Amino acid sequence: MSSFPSKIKASLGALVILALASAAASAQEPTPAALNYASQIFLDVGVKASLDQVVAGMASQLEHNVTATRPELRDALRETLIAIAPEFLKTEQGVLGDAAKFLASRMTEQELKETAAFFEGATGKKYVAAQGAAMADLAPSLRAWREQVSTDLLARTREEMKKKGYEF
Repeated sequence: MSSFPSKIKASLGALVILALASAAASAQEPTPAALNYASQIFLDVGVKASLDQVVAGMASQLEHNVTATRPELRDALRETLIAIAPEFLKTEQGVLGDAAKFLASRMTEQELKETAAFFEGATGKKYVAAQGAAMADLAPSLRAWREQVSTDLLARTREEMKKKGYEF
């Protein structure tokens, strides 16, 4: 049977642990400068542009789906989607803010400053441009690789399951 004082001690111990954990968490909060550098990095490497494409893609898909059955709405719908797009583009700021916090919590302010300076420079800008082109060039190879892995994975799984007495 536990006594009342031991419950108080346990509760106080838990409160101290929570207070220390909270203090440690707040001590690791990124500085405003670190957040600014992290935000700039994400802008420079094209994350905002990628998010813009998500909104544009969703609007395009919506337009396609609606006009497939209601083609007479095409012009009015397109006009509406263009008018409301800024409203949805603003919501990206929350995602970009979260991304900046995540990055800033994993790098020092100095590291972020140096990384931001790299991406602001000519070499960093060239890297971002080359990376996009390289990924586009790589797409056919990735597609072929995925198809081959998919085929091989299925064949090997069937082979191993057959050894265990299962067929599918």
